[in-house]
Amino acid sequence: MRSVINSRNFSRRKLFRKALLSCAIIASMPLCAALPAWADQLDDLRASGAVGEAFDGFARARDGSAQGFVDNLNEQRRVIYVKRAKTENVGVEQVGRVYAVEILKKAPAGTWFLSESGQWTQK
Repeated sequence: MRSVINSRNFSRRKLFRKALLSCAIIASMPLCAALPAWADQLDDLRASGAVGEAFDGFARARDGSAQGFVDNLNEQRRVIYVKRAKTENVGVEQVGRVYAVEILKKAPAGTWFLSESGQWTQK
C-alpha cells in the first residue's frame, strides 16, 4: 500500500514539474527573439523557405545559404534550453520539444516544419 501512495506522489510531482516547465518556457519565449533584427531575418528566411523549424526546437537550413544563420540561431537556442533544463532538472531534449510546440504556434503561415519522421510540411 505504501508503494502505491509513494508512486502516486511521485507521479503528481512529475506532472507538477512538467507543468511548471511548460509555464516557464512559455514565459521565456521572447528570449528566443531577443534581437528584433534576428527575428526579422528569421521571419524573412522562413518566408523564403530557406529556413524551417523542427520537432526538437531547433531550426534547419533548407538552403545552404542560410546555414550560418541557422548555426548561430541554434547556438542561442541551445544556451536557453540548457539553462532551462538545469533549472527544471529535466533533459535538454524535453525542453527543446516544448519550445518546438510554441515555435510552431507563433511561426508565420508558410513556415516549413520538419517532423520527427523526417517529413517537411508547411504551416
